[in-house]
Amino acid sequence: MPDLIRMRRDYDDGSFTEAGLAPTWVEQFDRWFADAVAAELPEPNAMVVATADADGVPDARIVLMKGYDAAGLVFVSNYASAKGAELAVNPHAALVFPWHALQRQVRITGTVERVGDAASDALWDPRPRGAQLAAAASLQSTVVESRDELVQRFRELDAQTPPGQLPRPANWGGYRVVPDKVEFWQGGHDRLHDRLVFVRDDEEGGGWFVQRLAP
Repeated sequence: MPDLIRMRRDYDDGSFTEAGLAPTWVEQFDRWFADAVAAELPEPNAMVVATADADGVPDARIVLMKGYDAAGLVFVSNYASAKGAELAVNPHAALVFPWHALQRQVRITGTVERVGDAASDALWDPRPRGAQLAAAASLQSTVVESRDELVQRFRELDAQTPPGQLPRPANWGGYRVVPDKVEFWQGGHDRLHDRLVFVRDDEEGGGWFVQRLAP
């Protein structure tokens, strides 16, 4: 068994100061996401999505970000999945991009909304047929007897539909996380990490201000 108490690496990629911060959270995210892509990190758009049910019981999983802009960050799901059911009663989420190789993470909290049919179609249409078949055949988050059951559903749907792209199922689409806080975390020497957070100021018409948090 490894000695977990002493298992650590020091961070030494330098400090992250207010002087180097972009004017907006989305511009800063542009910079760091570009760095993650350039560093050839595996799945740089992979993010933890944490939700909670009506009683506040949390749940988390990793999904792929499928788009972002100043309005928010987008991912896709079956609306009847566990996260879909949780978002229906508690439309809030927390996101984490764990870019360990860059000694960085981005943490986001916000409200969640569906992106609408046209935007969901645009997210569905580029998917390979196999991915479309899997999404349509899977009753996401429900109990199945075996993998064979899933494979059988997949094959039956494949046989029952003409070649080419499938129409988007009504229960599949995009969600947008509309941020109220976006934290940029840079690892620091001796655990003096830098944490700069863009915070939405609803009292100032939805503007933003920046805070530095203690590590």
